[in-house]
Order: sequence, then C-alpha cells, then structure tokens
Amino acid sequence: MAVAMASCSLGVNLGSNCSLKKPLAIPLQTGATVEGSFGFGSKSFFIVQKGRLLSSSTSTTPRASSATAVEGGKPDGSQSETDKIPIPKVIIDQDSDPNATVVEITFGDRLGALLDTMSALRNLGLNVVKANVYLDSSGKHNKFAITRADTGRKVEDPELLEAIRLTIINNLIEYHPESSSQLAMGAAFGIVPPPEQVDVDVATHISISDDGPNRSLLYVESADRPGLLVDLVKTVTDIDVAVESGEFDTEGLLAKAKFHVSYRGKPLIKPLQQVLANSLRYYLRRPMTEEGSF
Repeated sequence: MAVAMASCSLGVNLGSNCSLKKPLAIPLQTGATVEGSFGFGSKSFFIVQKGRLLSSSTSTTPRASSATAVEGGKPDGSQSETDKIPIPKVIIDQDSDPNATVVEITFGDRLGALLDTMSALRNLGLNVVKANVYLDSSGKHNKFAITRADTGRKVEDPELLEAIRLTIINNLIEYHPESSSQLAMGAAFGIVPPPEQVDVDVATHISISDDGPNRSLLYVESADRPGLLVDLVKTVTDIDVAVESGEFDTEGLLAKAKFHVSYRGKPLIKPLQQVLANSLRYYLRRPMTEEGSF
C-alpha cells in the first residue's frame, strides 16, 4: 500500500464535509482551552470553535510521493476479489517508548514498507526515528517511532496526535479503497461508507481502576469518529484530571483508549471516577442526541 495524502490539508482548517480530496473534518465538543497533554508534562492548547471544527496554527498538505508508488501485497496494488477484507487497525502508543510516540498500522497482509506514510508524517513536522515490521497470525504489523522535528521529543499535543491518526487513515483509504467500508472514517471522508452505523449506546464501555499508588487506568471504548482523541482528552482534563500517558487504538469502526490518569498526583477516588465516567458517557452519546433533537 502506498500510503500518502492526496491533496488533503491538515492544519489551519480541518474543514467540514471533507472527502478524500478535501480537508479532514475534526468536530469538537466546544471551543475551549485543553489543559494537559496526551503524554507527559503539561501544556495548554486553545481550540477555536468554528461550528464544530478544529482550528490549528499550522497548515501542512502531505502529498503522495509518487503516482505509481504501491505499498500493497501485489505490484499493481490490486487485490483478489475473493480476499476477505481485514479490519484496519491504527495504534498510537505513548507508553512503550519514553522518548518517542510509537505508531502501529495493520491491515491484514496487504501493507508494504509504507514509505509514503513516513513521508506524510514528515510533512506534519515529525521525524521517523525507527521503523520495523513483524508478522503474526493477525497479519503484518508496521511500527514507527516518531518524534517532533522541532524538539526531538515524543508528540504530546492531542491535536497533532489526532492529525497523525487521520493522516494514516486517510492514506489507507486512498491506496486501499476497500478499507473505507471497514472504517468509521469512511463515512467522514472515505469512498464507500460503512454499510451500518455503530450504536453508540451499545458500543460505549468505560471502566476506571487503580493503576499503582499514584494513578488510575481509564479505559474507553466507543464508536470512532474524527476528533475523538482530542475530545476525550479535553473531557478528562475539564474536570481537572491529568492525562499522563496512554494508548489510542482505531480498530475498524471502534476506538479504544487506555489513559493513565491522576488527580493531584493520586489515583482517582470512587466519587471522582463516577463523575469522570458520567462526563465521558454524556459526551460520547451527545452527538447522536443532538442530531435527533432537531
């Protein structure tokens, strides 16, 4: 699969009604300042609301490095009509490497070296410092260790992490159109949307447990949509809970997040756990409620 952006813009306006040839849409909950980071340390990110879209201060337009570049299982990028379409997976891991953000991409055995993916990530102001591939029963796994080009450190900005995720997914749809129907993003900017929508109430699962003496582990599973990573971090930090690190997985139509969280350097007590769980459930279900209320 040659994974690269085709005339898509990430940055200043991740605009509405996006398709593969238009800016990516990242709907946000509200205009707000997000305190904290998805990683380490603390940082403020101001989100300017334009309708329900994300605004950023930089603009990058990654493009395919070659019109003939192919990163698939066959030289011409085609697949057998009898092939069963695998479930695409994109993992953003902030835990396994203290110095870099680790990204893992899986789409059965259909992926190649993903050179154009690395090029698209560099166009976002990132360095790919390490890349490797391994095989198991679920397919071929491509892993990248990436850092910010300006600081040489791992990515902590939730907006940039979401831009990384959408870049990879958009590239996947560009060079493997059959993946569009397997991804929630196929409805946002894909060629073929998923045949069925995920019931948010059924798909949403939230759990919080102690994770050592100084933090708790928050697990969230829900229907995927653009901007979800940013909005989850914002919802958590809005009630003064710190997100220290974690992992965000895109698996087909679902998103699964594991965040290490704390409140003033301590694990979350039961009442605060309940407040956090209720806030997340309200946010995750609200878009469908809003649409149905008109």
